Amino acid sequence: MLTLINRHPARQRAQLIAAGISLTRGTTPVLHEVDLVITPSSRVAIIGENGRGKSSLLHVLTGAVTPDNGTVQLIGTVGIAEQEMAAEENRTVGQVVAEAIAAPLAALVALDAAASALTLGESGAEDRYAAALETAEALDAWDAERRVQIALEALGAETDPARQLSALSVGQRYRVRLACLLGADHDFILLDEPTNHLDRDGLDFLTSQLRSRSGGVVVVSHDRALLLDIAETIVDLDPTPDGRPRIYGNGYTGYREGRAAERERWELEYERQQTEHARLQDSLSSAQNRLVSGWRPEKGTNKHGRATRAGGLVQSVHRRQEALQAHAITVPEPPQVFRFPDLVTRTGAILLRADDVSVVGRLSPPVTVSLSHRERLVVTGPNGAGKSTLLNVLSGELLPDTGAVRRPESTRLGFLRQESALPPDRRASEVFATHIAALVSAGELPESEAVGLSQLGLLKPRETGKRIGELSMGQQRRLDLALILAIRPQVLLLDEPTNHLSIALVDELTDALGTTQAAVVVSTHDRQLLRDTADWPQLSLDATIEREVTA
Repeated sequence: MLTLINRHPARQRAQLIAAGISLTRGTTPVLHEVDLVITPSSRVAIIGENGRGKSSLLHVLTGAVTPDNGTVQLIGTVGIAEQEMAAEENRTVGQVVAEAIAAPLAALVALDAAASALTLGESGAEDRYAAALETAEALDAWDAERRVQIALEALGAETDPARQLSALSVGQRYRVRLACLLGADHDFILLDEPTNHLDRDGLDFLTSQLRSRSGGVVVVSHDRALLLDIAETIVDLDPTPDGRPRIYGNGYTGYREGRAAERERWELEYERQQTEHARLQDSLSSAQNRLVSGWRPEKGTNKHGRATRAGGLVQSVHRRQEALQAHAITVPEPPQVFRFPDLVTRTGAILLRADDVSVVGRLSPPVTVSLSHRERLVVTGPNGAGKSTLLNVLSGELLPDTGAVRRPESTRLGFLRQESALPPDRRASEVFATHIAALVSAGELPESEAVGLSQLGLLKPRETGKRIGELSMGQQRRLDLALILAIRPQVLLLDEPTNHLSIALVDELTDALGTTQAAVVVSTHDRQLLRDTADWPQLSLDATIEREVTA
């Protein structure tokens, strides 16, 4: 239930308070006892894997979704930019802008009318004018259109007011909606994955706006760079020991530190309860064994002695059964930990080399790349510059039109493509086992070096038994990564490796890539991954001169 207090901006008096929010979708609980207080200075990020209720929480905060339990109180105004914007027939950009700033425009009309009444000396005109002026000032109405126009241009959005929404792409429509929201100047703005459709200039503008605005911000995002740049409080909806979300201060750094400490406590308590449960189970089993065979007294003992001994053993069994039943394991099993395997390479040897490779219409001018033990390379450039093409050439899946790629037969190569091509009707465990068996049979991987799917900590046992089509995009991406790492590659080619992965897993993967002995080539637009790999050799494919890189 949403309680509205004041439909006009409340500025410094504004508050958005969620108390005890719980929500179930079908039979699946997605939110459990969420408490959140948002003020005009708040910069809050909501994170969690797919299906954890992030977008649902935004909709609860706006009043669009009524929670099963809990309340939301809003003092002031709130606006939301969802991941997609509908494109109703004949609706134009100009109409969307006008709707977004309807209140400021109406305030200016009312102010003009009040001014005219004041000029004519109408009764009560002074009070009307004072009220209209106060409203216009509260809405900063004179600047509303300019704010939206600036945002449209800075975000690379469509500025032609006559352009129909149906003629725009999903990304173009989102940029229009985001610009309108930034220009409307609500007390609180809620953004769902706002960086998905923005280029570098748009990202810089958005970050600056979110930092400097006078109202509160709540953002759902997997973009770690945005979280680092603007978030002061992080709401983590991923699983916890008690099922309640965790709220961390001190931004993304505080989240990482707090999550690590929470995880350590969770694992220790789970292990302690498991150990005590096993001890009680062993004690019960021993007592039951004594009851079956160990209680018999020596030959010649009277019946009364035997009965007394048996009764004591029965009581012992009952006591142990009660103790075991009383010791319920209250802590759920902790999430799996990603375990990056040891990737051993030969020092001093060239593992992969490409000389003057190019592909007509897709990769030019020619590129030369050489990779050895522990060497790194980041491939950057705008869409269409040839980043994925280069990785396909290096992997041997695409023959270059010029130049050649040389890789020793003994070098194992793992290639994580940008999109998954897994068979949807086969089970994850079956695909993994078949893949490893084929490599071992072909002599490409010694059986002793193969890594089991469960060893990597990328999928839970219940997930490995599912058909791939039943897995989420993130789970499929995890399986792709598992298939590559299981062969213990000496060369890793990673095309947008952070796509569809959770924030926690991306952090773990980034740390592992920095320490592995394997040679690593990464192509990415991920701003935080680019920051994390800033000291790696860089290959920019937007250059116009012949390129040669030795990592």
